[in-house]
Amino acid sequence: MSQDPARVRVASVPADHVYVRHLDPDAGQATVVRLPDPPTAQAGRWWPPGMLEPQWVRANADRFDLMHIHFGFDARSPEQLEELVDALDEAGRPLVFTVHDLRNPHHPESDLHDAQLDVLMPAAAELITLTPGAAQQIRARWGREARVLPHPHVFDLDDVGAPRQEREDGQEFRIGLHCKSLRACTDPEPIIRTIVGTLPSLPRAVLQVDAHCDIMDPHSSNYARSLATYLRELAEVSEIDLRVHDYFTHEELRDYLRSLDLSVLPYRFGTHSGWAEGCHDLGTGVLAPAVGFYSDQLDCFVYRWSEFGGIDRGSLRMALSNAYDSRGRHPIISSAERRLQRGRIARAHDLIYREVLSAARGHETHSSARELALDSEGAAR
Repeated sequence: MSQDPARVRVASVPADHVYVRHLDPDAGQATVVRLPDPPTAQAGRWWPPGMLEPQWVRANADRFDLMHIHFGFDARSPEQLEELVDALDEAGRPLVFTVHDLRNPHHPESDLHDAQLDVLMPAAAELITLTPGAAQQIRARWGREARVLPHPHVFDLDDVGAPRQEREDGQEFRIGLHCKSLRACTDPEPIIRTIVGTLPSLPRAVLQVDAHCDIMDPHSSNYARSLATYLRELAEVSEIDLRVHDYFTHEELRDYLRSLDLSVLPYRFGTHSGWAEGCHDLGTGVLAPAVGFYSDQLDCFVYRWSEFGGIDRGSLRMALSNAYDSRGRHPIISSAERRLQRGRIARAHDLIYREVLSAARGHETHSSARELALDSEGAAR
């Protein structure tokens, strides 16, 4: 175990992710040390996570006190995860698991992710999730209690809550929908059709549709012929403002979201959203489907969507109208609130780690991690 009792060494999967980086305190000395991601074939990338290899655990067990999995196990089979769990158990290194996704947004079907969760859920010494709704589902499906800690800020604290341009009478209302590279959970076309049909009732409303180059390029293996054709047809008659580009940098994403009044999430299924948290940081409204726990995660406008029954167009039109009517009047979180929240989240993680390690050593613990975790649930939301 750690040679320095003041610092907990965590094999974080991954370490270089904006969510994980913001689990550390913004100021002051960190009491948690997260090992850097093992090098990969692509420099600067944490994927695929080498820490999920049993041989890495065996070779590096003396470098960390516990493992904390967030993301990155998508491509690992349940059998491979069983081998990882066995390696951690043999090394005496407990596992903490933050359940970000109860349904993997990259998997068209749920079977593989369910099987992966069936390995990780019972193996974890402690579970963390982001919303009470997700915790309730974890309790119902696996009989485990998950501690609820909110998602920290996504963008730099100096950018959070920055004043937005004053709205003038008659100024356009910019709605944004980003197709990205069409993840399995994404189905933007019916939503775009409904928004385009609603725009005439929303004076000076504009729909900006962004898409990555791969789904718009006929020479790309990821070319989405039907959607690409439809978007170009709309753009030719100025029904939408179409923007085709490669992946945004973090700064470009910030500027993009800040330029919008409303960001529409075109998801058929999902659980939580870092994208929505980024909007929350910048004062951009969010229109999310009534799937997963988006509306449990933060205040947003909601439309009804069924993975198998499709979109409820009436609820989408109503949600758009409500967002349009309330533009510029929804509460904007401040940098001070996000900074306070980040500090509470950092303390809660530190205490959870120490509880886990104390239990692994067979010691009693008197920390207040559970109380702090539950109290943090509503912090700065």
